Amino acid sequence: MAQALVTGANRGLGFETAKELASRGWNVVIAARDLEAARNAAREIGAQARAVRLDVADPEAPSRALAELAEVPDFDALVNNAGTSFDGFDADVALRTIETNYRGAVRVTNAFRPRLSPTANIVMVSSGMGELGHVSPELRRRLLDPLLTFEMLDDLLQDFIDRVRAGGELGGWPRNAYSVSKVALNAATRLFAPDLPSGQRVNAVCPGWVRTRMGGSGASRSVEKGASGIVWAATLGEGGPNGGFFRDARAIDW
Repeated sequence: MAQALVTGANRGLGFETAKELASRGWNVVIAARDLEAARNAAREIGAQARAVRLDVADPEAPSRALAELAEVPDFDALVNNAGTSFDGFDADVALRTIETNYRGAVRVTNAFRPRLSPTANIVMVSSGMGELGHVSPELRRRLLDPLLTFEMLDDLLQDFIDRVRAGGELGGWPRNAYSVSKVALNAATRLFAPDLPSGQRVNAVCPGWVRTRMGGSGASRSVEKGASGIVWAATLGEGGPNGGFFRDARAIDW
């Protein structure tokens, strides 16, 4: 039976993704920073779901989760859904947002890569706010540079945080920490893709503006519609795309 781990799966898009995968016969691990909320979500889904505590902003959390899940078969899908958005705009907000939305997904992916099956899918739940139209042409060029590395990307993000702290010009970044974090998550998708073993895939997915606690009640999409593209990317088979950005299973520009 196929296995999936979904972060931030106690509610919203993560929960809907886990529920849909379970309805297709998958076993799912509901990962969340609040263990009791994860357990409640797993109970709602049923016997095919189990819970694990995993706060993606905690550098030690992935290794603890891995140890707890040692007996679980290798994962056929890793869905990096956990994310956050804070009010305001200052260096603390920038740091906390990037730490969760970008670095959290990167550290979970790196930790779980040895536990992925040979044909596994990694899904980065991104956003249209991460499209490169939100940054300057020069920064876009640097982010699309084939020679970009994770170290170079981290330097660019640290420069953004430092600029926010200084209160001056932002070096081509938007004045929106959530947008910056998703631009970085998309860049991470492009960096991971060529490094995966043949048969594995990683793709970024924009679910659209969804009626969740983060998206708000005025959002244009249901949670079911938003999750459908995530489930599509999590269940891709042999020959499926690798290293792309998608909305509703259709490729979109970075």
